[in-house]
Amino acid sequence: MKFGPTPVEDAVGDILAHGTRHATGTFKKGRVLTQADVEALREAGVSEVIAARLSADDVPEDKAARQISIAAAGPNIRLQEAFTGRANLYAEAPGVAVIDEVRVKAVNHLHEGLTLATLQPYARATARQMLATIKVIPFALPQHVLADALAIIGNEPLVSLASFKPLKAALVLTRLPQTKAQILAKSETVMRDRLAELGAQLGNVLIVDHTEAAISAAINATAQDHDIVFVMGASAIVDRMDVVPAGLTRAGGTVRHLGMPVDPGNLLMFGHLGNVPVIGVPSCARSPKVNGFDWVLERVVAGLDVTSRDIMDMGVGGLLAEIPSRPVPREGTTSQARVTAVVLAAGLSSRLGSNKLLAKFRGQTVLGATLASIRASGVDDFVVVTGRDVEAVTEIAGKTRTVHNADFASGIASSIRVGVEAAGDADAVLICLGDMPLVQPATINKLIAAFNSTEGRTIVSPQHHGQFGNPVLWGREHFSRLVALQGDKGARALFAELKSDVVEIAVDDSGVLADVDTKEDLKQLS
Repeated sequence: MKFGPTPVEDAVGDILAHGTRHATGTFKKGRVLTQADVEALREAGVSEVIAARLSADDVPEDKAARQISIAAAGPNIRLQEAFTGRANLYAEAPGVAVIDEVRVKAVNHLHEGLTLATLQPYARATARQMLATIKVIPFALPQHVLADALAIIGNEPLVSLASFKPLKAALVLTRLPQTKAQILAKSETVMRDRLAELGAQLGNVLIVDHTEAAISAAINATAQDHDIVFVMGASAIVDRMDVVPAGLTRAGGTVRHLGMPVDPGNLLMFGHLGNVPVIGVPSCARSPKVNGFDWVLERVVAGLDVTSRDIMDMGVGGLLAEIPSRPVPREGTTSQARVTAVVLAAGLSSRLGSNKLLAKFRGQTVLGATLASIRASGVDDFVVVTGRDVEAVTEIAGKTRTVHNADFASGIASSIRVGVEAAGDADAVLICLGDMPLVQPATINKLIAAFNSTEGRTIVSPQHHGQFGNPVLWGREHFSRLVALQGDKGARALFAELKSDVVEIAVDDSGVLADVDTKEDLKQLS
């Protein structure tokens, strides 16, 4: 790759390295300059730009990041389309992040231009939380670096998610003569809440004397119809011959490990009775604060085996005593944005004479084809705004949620308002025209990948051969402006005042320009 100052007249096809102003706006970083762009820069007095020119051995940043993300992702991972050399991996459900630390380091040691950042191995993750991000630093990656990275990854994923299972746990509480009833009640409540956070439930709760025989009988009584057994003793476990581990052994079970290098949580016992994990719970777990027991519990509920070595390896990062709670992920950067597609299907079709959305198109209707394309993309929710021919449009929408715009004859602005208001707590809306059946799902995914409110990319529009197209993605910060539109004025009317927030995504998809206004349009599309 060649990078550096380039005479503007020689920059056609080059990648712009820095935003550059011209007479009517700014060409942003990463734009592939066209002849028209070069002319606009020359007219603005720009004689030189900082740009990158790829060679035959270079793999463009998005293509390289995408290939690595596909290879690296394991079960329960949702991939996002690459944008500006970044491809993110998200959790599809709550669970535990399973990271191959050795191979992640090996990938990062290949080349300074290729980076792979992940959560800590076995970190607890929420649904939609980012687990890893691949970022190609320059505009391209040498082919041999990509090949080496893919060879390291091989056929085994680097990042996967072990999702939490709806397990049922039994709790055995032991008591001594001085044990207070409120301590037992608090222990039960805290354990029930802990399990609920993981999607599991607390089943039988037995209160028994703090003796080897009583604990043994309780373990045997509950292990048969529970997935896990917790034993929370009235006094701490300090030796393998202590009451709780001795009770497990007497029941026919095995103590796999006693103690752990995590503070608080040192005095934990982990064992089994048959295939049922039996955990001697440290007294610190009577508090809801994170402790070593949580780390073991999360893996067990996620269906992961826990070995003695696993527990001993928890010492790195295991000093939790001064940490009040888990850090809260930065909003907008570590969770995938929730996008609702607002499909405008309420228009009059005045130029066609009949409702264009109901017209036949490749074996279905125009609206049906449009909805099928959007459904195949990565949007999270749908709402179809109806107006004219509400019954027919609702039938085509099927199970897709619909909302009626009684004022549809006043123009498109009223439909945008109704749709945005129906989007609820979405982070962004994708304003889609119901008569654009050729838009590709991959194009929609590119728009979603480009959206990032913390980096100022809050309006994302496709561009095909220099022309703006549809659909357009709008961040929540613009919802108030969208609902304030009036008459037959579409959302694009806001571009002029919000141009610094608009990101143009070049797409090889002519469908973003193809809508149906006349019979001739319909004939050409078909």
